[in-house]
Amino acid sequence: MREAHVFREKQGIDLRTGHRVERIDPAKRRVAGVRSDGGRFEVDYDKLLLATGASPIVPDLPGFDLPGVMVLKTLDDGRKLKRFLGGQHVERALIVGMGYIALEMCETLRTLGIDTAMVKPRPAFLPWAHRKLAERVQREVEENGVRLILGQEVLRIEAEGGALRAHCTEEVVDVDLVLVAIGVKPCSELAAEAGLELGPGEAIAVDRSMRTSAPDIYAAGDCADAYHVVTGEKTWIPLALRANRAGWAVADHISGQRVSLDGVAGTSVFKVFDMQVARTGLTAREASKAGFDPVEVAIEASSRAHSHPGASALLVQMVGDRASGRLLGAQIVGREGAAHRINGPAVALHQQMTVAAYSQCDLAYAPPFGPTWDPTLVSANQLLKKLEDG
Repeated sequence: MREAHVFREKQGIDLRTGHRVERIDPAKRRVAGVRSDGGRFEVDYDKLLLATGASPIVPDLPGFDLPGVMVLKTLDDGRKLKRFLGGQHVERALIVGMGYIALEMCETLRTLGIDTAMVKPRPAFLPWAHRKLAERVQREVEENGVRLILGQEVLRIEAEGGALRAHCTEEVVDVDLVLVAIGVKPCSELAAEAGLELGPGEAIAVDRSMRTSAPDIYAAGDCADAYHVVTGEKTWIPLALRANRAGWAVADHISGQRVSLDGVAGTSVFKVFDMQVARTGLTAREASKAGFDPVEVAIEASSRAHSHPGASALLVQMVGDRASGRLLGAQIVGREGAAHRINGPAVALHQQMTVAAYSQCDLAYAPPFGPTWDPTLVSANQLLKKLEDG
């Protein structure tokens, strides 16, 4: 394997492929496991990093282990799916779930000319999004030929003459491919068996320096929890930037540098067909559960100056706290400008800015990129009025 050679020869890392760790002994500072040839191994450590990631959730129901029922989490999953699409006659697909990966994949399947349906148990599409924003995204998905089956569960899947038959709560869907995309769970079993503390979502609990409850053991990436910059409480939001930053932090800390990470705001963005969907911070419901007194607004603005060709509508939602005036969260949906505009509110959340302070930010303006008043400033001004009205 070329990549392994680079690690060993160029980086000087003792990379051992074909080894599976099965046990951690924090008292002896030792890990033990099995090699691919069946032999056992033990390795002592001074410092240990757990970076076991997360694994896709697959329901323990009949038929979810059939050929043609797939997940998409790793590169190998992607290669397997690509081979299946290239080697099989796939005309119909069912996606179980309607999260980020599911929505990105529905676009991919439709681009390949595959009839695509999506199913989920909850009746609300994008339940975390403000109603107006969720409706806009749902309309985009349905107008591109994706059938949404809301409020139904997949009870079982059966093989039917070379195809698959998905039995849902109220109907049966015949397809050639089922993609399961209902989320991931942290791979924290090793840590739990070693007696390490777990946090939200059964992720490995870590402090701001990524240390676990055991001396000399760190955890980073999708397997570890984090502090939320808005609430100050522990959360588990497995996203790429946090995983990368946490890995660097562990390396720095082991090397003797004092490192402390503020945490996460849950900033994320995805694309589905021509729509960009972005969020950061808390929803109104999450803010209320966290003890805030949330006030929210949702406005529509233009992605460019109205006189400039190519302008399209942007929907912006913001949440603030009535008592403190703090900005608590934001969501943006539109055909252009949503993906990078969310970074402004994200920075504001990290700095615990008030809505009033954000409304005074000197954001860039030029007609091809936005109106004089940036849509996030328009939203902040409207939210400020609502906060001041009591």
